[in-house]
Amino acid sequence: MIWLEALFLGLLQGITEFLPVSSSAHLRIAGALLPSGNDPGAAFTAITQIGTEAAVLLYFRNDIWRIAMAWLGSVIRRPATLSPDARMGWLVILGTLPIAVLGLLFKHQIEGGLRDLRITATMLIVFALVLGAADRIGAKRKPLERLGWRDGLILGFAQAMALVPGVSRSGGTISVGLLLGYTREAAARYSFLLAIPAVLASGLFELADSWGRFGTFGPGPTLLATLVAFVSGYGVIVVFLRLVSTRGYLPFVIYRIVAGAAVFAMLAWNIIPAR
Repeated sequence: MIWLEALFLGLLQGITEFLPVSSSAHLRIAGALLPSGNDPGAAFTAITQIGTEAAVLLYFRNDIWRIAMAWLGSVIRRPATLSPDARMGWLVILGTLPIAVLGLLFKHQIEGGLRDLRITATMLIVFALVLGAADRIGAKRKPLERLGWRDGLILGFAQAMALVPGVSRSGGTISVGLLLGYTREAAARYSFLLAIPAVLASGLFELADSWGRFGTFGPGPTLLATLVAFVSGYGVIVVFLRLVSTRGYLPFVIYRIVAGAAVFAMLAWNIIPAR
């Protein structure tokens, strides 16, 4: 049964990681509804996210290689003017700092009190409204090439909000990106690139920190979930980027509100525990 639960959670992680619906919230809620009834935990969530980020590395491999080489060249040669790719490399590093610092400062709260399902349900609904408002009033004119240092740092703090289950890493950065005037596709692409160092570092840290004490899911089921997350996550990237270039985020807004309300209802009827 544990293997089946791990397979299901890995599939859920892959499907929800890149959508603005919060994968951590879905794993937290699903864990409470599965036969074992256990919270998969922040460590399991972070490790399985390695699989989804591997999908990002594969899908954006050409962009990532070009950006990495340009960034390395800027470090070695120190040109007077940065190329667009080199600047993007530095922007990703700058945008990663907020989540790295806040993640370490509030590690115990992230793994403990902030996983309360009442908080998760509230964040699902609140940030549904934020995403809906951003998609409606955002100018959606600026391409990714116009991203500057100030906006890169602001989007980094937006990503850091996803440390709270229910916010959504992509949802937070996309919402703020839209409010800053970027196109849907530009906001989504930067969200994917910005997540790479943060998610990989978090996943590898949790993997090392939890080695030998995986909790409910041992190393075998956790590995299975990570592999399933990789395969399903790659498919979602392809579909999602095509979708956001032509359609809005209203379906995700509605889904988040319904999901948050459903969690509150299950808590009220004692179907699932808050912690």
